[in-house]
Formats: sequence, structure tokens, C-alpha cells
Amino acid sequence: MGEKARRALVLGGSYGGLFAARVLSEQYDEVVIVDRDRLVGTIGPRRGRPQGRHINAMHVRGLQVAEELFPGFIQELVADGCPTGDYAGSVRWFFNGKPLRREDIGYTAVPATAPLMERHVRERVEQLPAVRFVERCDIVDLVATADRSRITGARVRHLEGDGGEEVIEADLVVDATGRGSRTPAMLAKFGYPRVPEDRIKIDLGYVTQHYELDDDPWGGDLAIIPVAYPDSPRGAIFTQTDHGKVELTVYGLLGDHPPTDQEGFYAFVKSLCVPDIHEALRSARPIDEPVPFHYPVTLRRRYERMSRFPAGLVITGDAVTSFNPVYAQGMTVAALSALTLRRHLRRDSAPDPAAYFQDLASSVIDAAWEMTTTVDLGFAGVPGDRSMKVRFLQRFLSLVQAAATQDPKVTTAYMRAAGMVDPPQALMRPATLLRVLVGALKRSTGSQARQPALTRPG
Repeated sequence: MGEKARRALVLGGSYGGLFAARVLSEQYDEVVIVDRDRLVGTIGPRRGRPQGRHINAMHVRGLQVAEELFPGFIQELVADGCPTGDYAGSVRWFFNGKPLRREDIGYTAVPATAPLMERHVRERVEQLPAVRFVERCDIVDLVATADRSRITGARVRHLEGDGGEEVIEADLVVDATGRGSRTPAMLAKFGYPRVPEDRIKIDLGYVTQHYELDDDPWGGDLAIIPVAYPDSPRGAIFTQTDHGKVELTVYGLLGDHPPTDQEGFYAFVKSLCVPDIHEALRSARPIDEPVPFHYPVTLRRRYERMSRFPAGLVITGDAVTSFNPVYAQGMTVAALSALTLRRHLRRDSAPDPAAYFQDLASSVIDAAWEMTTTVDLGFAGVPGDRSMKVRFLQRFLSLVQAAATQDPKVTTAYMRAAGMVDPPQALMRPATLLRVLVGALKRSTGSQARQPALTRPG
């Protein structure tokens, strides 16, 4: 008699679940993805992903992982009408209200609306023979052994038909249900310790609208991105996207949220630190209404610090850490989390949760969390511990950003770190550090002439 078929159960069918399903299919005979939405064949935004109507970005490293797991993925996006350019050289970045000097760094940016990119990932997962989708189901509870030491599946309730419940058994359960994950409550019910959490209240609100434009406001660039900073806590991402559409997301922190009436929305855009976007909207034709989204706190669940945890269960994506979305780290972290999970998969056993969570924290989450929380804590109204290390990093980051307004090599180093290609510590490599310090010295002596708003050298 042959060995028993092994099943992995993925709770949640967005990016975290889809990337996890891809690597699970290498070791498990069957991978079941459960979601309350209808996924297969869905084209537009879906209810279970409210951010699907807003700006969508995958960092350089995320695209690299997507291409590794789904060869030809980038070309598929381009063939489906997505523009493409260089992550640094083709984007008009503004930090502290000033344009960065830039150059092409050889890494691709492919702006795509959220539904289109998610659909392409999902369709590649659908092609995997081991994967099947169980749609329109609520996840009611985790199922465990009698001694609660191992998770053996999940109980789900069907949202269509008779609304009945069933238990889906599995050798491994992966929670990819996002920041609203109920796993901490389920673990508490099974007698496990409370999951430690880090929360930072940013009170972020953003509004998104799509347009058609007759004129080209970019001059060959893909996007215009003025980043919020303490003296002006409002920012925007204005980008070309698939099939000739233009997408604008405008945001504000600490309760300073954009209005959703058209006149108020345009007035908010006009208040940004640079006039480029407001001027471009003079020839814009809105193709939908402004849509809001509120994001009160960033959240990190510290599973790596738990003293006890059941076997047969791991967690990924936003269900572990939910970052400030304006930094666009979530999709890339989801992709990198799948690679971490892959390192812990074995054909003859389930991964060790403790080893997985420690690896996930140290190799993926720590650096991304530190970089974004350092920036968030730069806003005086954001509560949090501003340790000596945080204050040092904030000061150093301000020097890097200032140097990047004059030196394209510093911009390149900064964008490689922001794009998660290099760790943040790479900004302190001797060659980059020297350029940053030279820039600081020039500014302190007043010897540097004022530079125009350049797009790229030459």
C-alpha cells in the first residue's frame, strides 16, 4: 500500500495564501485554499480585499520572487497592458518636498491595478495540479488533537447552499487571512499564551481615484511620488497603470485624511508639497468616484516570542505583520515569507513552527519593520518609543534623503534598500556612507549650489 497523501490547508486566498500555496505544492500532494470570496474567474475588486480598489505596488524584490516562482510573470503583466520602466530612474520621487537625483538601476517596475496583479498570481496558482480552491466559505475555527498539541485542520461554514459546516483535515494549516486573523483568539481558546503584539497608531487615511488623461504629465516617467514628511504629513502616488488608466492615491497621517467629495479631494491634492500632480489633473477625466480607506495602526504579531505553539500550524503575510501600506511592503513580505516557508518544508514532516517564526522574523520582517517604524515615528504625533537607536536612524535617514537630492548614486543605494533588494544596513557601506557625509558637509558649509528639479542626469 502506498503512503498516505499529504494535504496542506491554506486559509485565505490573497497574496500571502497564493504565494504559500505555490511553495506548498512542491511538497504536498494536495493544497486546498479556502476563502470567503469567489476567487476563480474574478476580474475586478473583491469584497474580502478592501484595499483592492487602491494603489497596488510590488517592490523590486517582490517582483524577483514572483518571477522565480512563476517564470514569465513580469512579461505576462506587460502583455496584459501594464507599463514598465526602471524602479528608480523612471519614477519622480520627492522626499522632504525635494526631488531626488536619479539614474536607472536596472530593476523593473511594473505598475498594475490590484485586481489585475492578484488575478495573474492566482491564475498561475490555479495551473498547479496539486491546488484546488474551496470558495465562499467562512473559517469558523481551527481543529486540534485532544491534547491541543497539534492543529489537524479547520472547520468551515459554506456561505451558499444549505450553509452547512465541514471539517477540512490537513497535515499542515497555513493562516493567510490577513490582519484580521482570528488565530490569536483560537490559540487562547486552546490554552496557549497570548500572542505578543507591537502596535503603532498612525491613523492613516487615503483616497484613490482613476482617470484618463489627454496629456502626458510624466515626460517619460512612470509615476510621481511625493512622500509625506513631518512638516507636510500628506503624500501621494500618481502612476500610470494597466490599459492606459491613471491611478492616484492621496494620503494623510494622524487624522489628516483626504475628503471624498471631488472638490475637496482636488483641494487636498493642491495642498501637496509639489504642484506636479494638481497641474496634471487639469486635463484629467475621472472614470470613477474617490474611494476612501482608513488604516489606524500598524501591527506586528510576535509569534517568534511565544513559549508554546501547536504543531501543524504556521502563519504568513499580513496575519503576522501588517505594515503601513504607503510603503508598499506587504506584497513583497508575503512573497519572501513563502520562500522562508519553503526552507522549512520537508516531505516527511511538517515544519517546526518555532524555527519557522524565528527565521521569518530575522530574515524578512525585522529589517522591514524597523525601517518603516523609524519613518513613522518621525511624525511627532505618532506614539511610540523613540530610543537612541531610533533617533540615530532617523537622523541618518534624513542625511541619506538630503544627499539623494544631489547625488544619483545615493538615490540608487536608497532605492535598493527601499525596494528590499538590499538590507537597510547597506546604506552604511563605506562608499555610500562617504557620499552621504560629503553631501552633509557641503550643505553645512553652504558651498553647494541650488539644483533644479532634475529627472535624471544629463
